Amino acid sequence: MRIALLGTRGVPAQYGGFETAVEEVGRRLVDRGHEVTVYCRGSGGADSYRGMTLVHLPAARRKALETLSHTALSVGHVSLGRARYDAAVVFNAANAPFLPALRLRGIPTALHADGLEWKRAKWGGAGKRYYRAAEALSVRWADAVIADAQGIADYYEDEFGLPTELLAYGAPILRDPPADRLADLGLEPGGYHLVVARFEPENHVSEIVDGAVRSGARLPVVVVGSAPYADDYTARVEGLAARERSRVSLIGGVWDQELLDQLYAHALLYVHGHSVGGTNPSLLRAMGAGTAVAAYDVSFNAGVLGGDGLVFRDAGDVASCLERAEADPAEMRAAGRRLQDRAAELYRWDDVAEGYEKLLEKIAGGHSTRGVASGRRRG
Repeated sequence: MRIALLGTRGVPAQYGGFETAVEEVGRRLVDRGHEVTVYCRGSGGADSYRGMTLVHLPAARRKALETLSHTALSVGHVSLGRARYDAAVVFNAANAPFLPALRLRGIPTALHADGLEWKRAKWGGAGKRYYRAAEALSVRWADAVIADAQGIADYYEDEFGLPTELLAYGAPILRDPPADRLADLGLEPGGYHLVVARFEPENHVSEIVDGAVRSGARLPVVVVGSAPYADDYTARVEGLAARERSRVSLIGGVWDQELLDQLYAHALLYVHGHSVGGTNPSLLRAMGAGTAVAAYDVSFNAGVLGGDGLVFRDAGDVASCLERAEADPAEMRAAGRRLQDRAAELYRWDDVAEGYEKLLEKIAGGHSTRGVASGRRRG
């Protein structure tokens, strides 16, 4: 098949879950004999990557328009170009209004819904209403809707009566990774806790930092991340961290994947505050590295951890998790091994890619959920 992947920042993956999925699934589809084209944000860049053809198009650098402007150009390129695609995957429910243009071109399309984007604090009233409307359009216009977590699948079934395709992410499994790069940051194996997240309220970075400052934990909490559109929230996190700099180390974004692997693998505890997405790649990466996890208490995280992690809801809970981890490092190492085994069994990129392949073959052959649900909410 000839397959187009649209709606993300593109590859190489350096940002989030969508980009990771595009890279890991796309390259495996190429290995299976398919031709894969990935639409990437920004001008210039290589024409191919890991066997995938890359098309670079610009995007408006504004929070509300970046995704939509780039996807509009991408869909236009697909619709007006010479290439004929057998199937496409559009990532992000916000891009649902562009699905009819692909249908007019005769391209069966699956839409990857992601999490409950309308719950994110960065969107005002108009943004929240748009995302909820876009969810309904996804139900009406996509040939298949992809959910990456059971909680998301349940949401679409409960809200719209729509059966989705459950395709989670994969976890890279790290066995006995080196630790030589930690010294660059003044760290040693087992001598720190880790957070990796964009600075957004629904990722609860401020609560985690607040909990670290309040706690009696001895080890520092290393926070990897930033946010392009969250200056006020970033200032809040920095203000909390400044109260006790020996407890919290804000190191910004880390794009060196080898260093990031070592940070995941050698933390005593990975603290995961994401609350509105589905299956989160950062959580899977910590599990695959064999690291114990404390996660924000929502169904998405609980489903991934399967009962083998600590949970928290507020800063006080975070403090307790950090203290508990330091009180029993041996149990944390054992919990990390159990999580790694779970990741290796349930979250395999080869299985995910096979799921995408079967789905795309199915919709290319005429299967579609259009008409199964009206797009009206049941509630």
